[in-house]
Amino acid sequence: MSKTMVISNFTIADSTKDSFVGDVYIENGKIKEVSTSIDRVADIQINGDGKKWMIVPGFIDVHIHGAAGFDTMDATPQALDGLASALPSEGTTSFLATTMTQSDSAISQALMNASLFQAQDNQAEMLGVHLEGPFISPDRAGAQPLEHIRKPSISLFEKWKKQSGNRIKLVTIAPETEDGLAFIEELKETGVIASIGHSDATAELVSKAVESGARHVTHLYNQMSPFHHREPGVVGASLLEDKLTVELIADLIHSHPLALDLAFRQKKAHRIILITDAIRAKGLQPGTYDLGGQDVQVSHNEARLVDGTLAGSVLTMENAAKNMKSVTGCTLSELVAMTSTNAAIQLGLSNKGRIEPGKDADLTIIDENWNVQMTICRGNIAYTREEIIWK
Repeated sequence: MSKTMVISNFTIADSTKDSFVGDVYIENGKIKEVSTSIDRVADIQINGDGKKWMIVPGFIDVHIHGAAGFDTMDATPQALDGLASALPSEGTTSFLATTMTQSDSAISQALMNASLFQAQDNQAEMLGVHLEGPFISPDRAGAQPLEHIRKPSISLFEKWKKQSGNRIKLVTIAPETEDGLAFIEELKETGVIASIGHSDATAELVSKAVESGARHVTHLYNQMSPFHHREPGVVGASLLEDKLTVELIADLIHSHPLALDLAFRQKKAHRIILITDAIRAKGLQPGTYDLGGQDVQVSHNEARLVDGTLAGSVLTMENAAKNMKSVTGCTLSELVAMTSTNAAIQLGLSNKGRIEPGKDADLTIIDENWNVQMTICRGNIAYTREEIIWK
């Protein structure tokens, strides 16, 4: 690890403050000073003079299964190592390793593997685990294998939580399942985020789930009861419940641009978290790939099961941000909120998602077109394009 770093003459963007051209001083992986001018000598000095580039908080992806040929459910150290190594190239500095509906033993293996993983200096940090399934509705399974869906079990979850080293941070659950509301209450009591997803619930039941402690929605619009004027479903309730923060897959495939804009106008930037829901095929050539024992046909921009069902994505956080900005015309600070700050707040992380003294030095340098030029993970340069000038 480099002991000190000065990044100077970049536009510094935050979710709650006006952007300004200035400098950032980093020491031992932490942001120590942010100012319009910092006069310090450092081990590494990066100067943006003459460029219309910006520093934003590193992207946080709370819903990602895999990338670069690796998947959380591979349950090997190499899988999480490969995933964490691939993500900085798209500006992501931290993530939740996301499981999927599989057998109890397969999920156990993935969780035990996750319990041991610690990111290296040049990798995105694994903040914990997002347990997507198996406590979901078979009517809204999507690419989750039907044969492994089961009703919520507090005892099973407690076992899994222990096996993960208490690293499960978020659980996707359909509240209409047997004992679903009681399970959501248990998650709240133990400090784990309950996320409504893969659900066929009514709007009334969603409100009850919120009363029970749910405060997150897994990939809004996808695999949930849709809006209807006589039954607003999970979609309608999610858009109206102020306590719910919603995930969006902004690849323009999972949701129409107008649907993204609707969510943005209704939920506002502070209740949206951009995610990728990416699978192992991200970053690889088109072809056939495995997802939970199922063949997935992957093109340049989408992934589908043989029957045409969308099966995760090959989206990057970089492109998610570009698409959201293009569709909604959101401000820079709003985009920072949706790619980083909101996720940090939702996960209760006081050290992430902002550019200010005392925070982790998780930073992404982007150009005026939101192309990632450099990614800094905890004060270490984890990715850089060849054209950037630094020493």
